Amino acid sequence: MAEENKKKPNPIDIHVGSRIRLRRNMLGMSQEKLGENLGITFQQIQKYEKGTNRVGASRLQAIASILGVPVAFFFEDAPGQEAVGNRGFAEDASMASAVEFCGSPEGLQLNRAFVKIADVKVRRKVIELVKALSSDGVD
Repeated sequence: MAEENKKKPNPIDIHVGSRIRLRRNMLGMSQEKLGENLGITFQQIQKYEKGTNRVGASRLQAIASILGVPVAFFFEDAPGQEAVGNRGFAEDASMASAVEFCGSPEGLQLNRAFVKIADVKVRRKVIELVKALSSDGVD
């Protein structure tokens, strides 16, 4: 039984790894580039991102510095955390959905293109267009 648990990654390690992947993808950085900056192989980055290998504290600090986020970023919405403030279940579910979308290839492409639009009025028009095209017209 103990051997069985060793083969299964810890949910926190999986979450931290997925947040590393999310931020790396948001920056358009490859696993190889992140690995080079850390002095490790891209295969090690893959293992971190899958949660197969646990990220040590000093390495996580270095990753946070390279990716331009505080270390706490990697633990936001981690499994087992209590809800902060008055957030309800619906807000937690929508936040998880938003994070999942932002981590998808389409979400990343849309996000990168959208932030390059300097004109606020054009951004609003893009939002209106997306709402009009969506099946339920979500606000």
